[in-house]
Amino acid sequence: MNARRVSDGDRSPSVSKPVTDAATSARMSRQKRANTNPELALRRELHRAGLRYFVDRAPIKGLRRRADVVFPRLHIAVYVDGCFWHRCPEHATDPKNNAQWWAEKLAGNVARDRATDAALIEAGWQVVRVWEHEDPQVAAEHIRALVRERAPGRDQGPTG
Repeated sequence: MNARRVSDGDRSPSVSKPVTDAATSARMSRQKRANTNPELALRRELHRAGLRYFVDRAPIKGLRRRADVVFPRLHIAVYVDGCFWHRCPEHATDPKNNAQWWAEKLAGNVARDRATDAALIEAGWQVVRVWEHEDPQVAAEHIRALVRERAPGRDQGPTG
């Protein structure tokens, strides 16, 4: 069987995807890496709250993993995690086809998330993880509180 390389943002040369049927390949190729509906909803709420930020940016140099929303001066990195791809404790599902490969792939995603969190925290960053199913208004208010905490005395103006 032929194997294809997985395109998942932070590639691991040892991860090869088994050949799948055409319908599954087509469906998976339509998955967005950035600007997903949950990301857009959160960004709308953050903007509505008067916050300004950078989008789809590596928080620190040398870190190939990009955050969905970044407040660089305040060292706040926000990730909007998909329930399937990042193994949400409430909504994670286990694919039946190629189950072992998927188990390893998804476990690798979670391990990479934890390594990213650790690297950012060590560098003095506040990491916020928002699940795709969370209410964007609630998540935005939590982030706004963190911004206020990290930038006391600043109004709601630009925080990038």
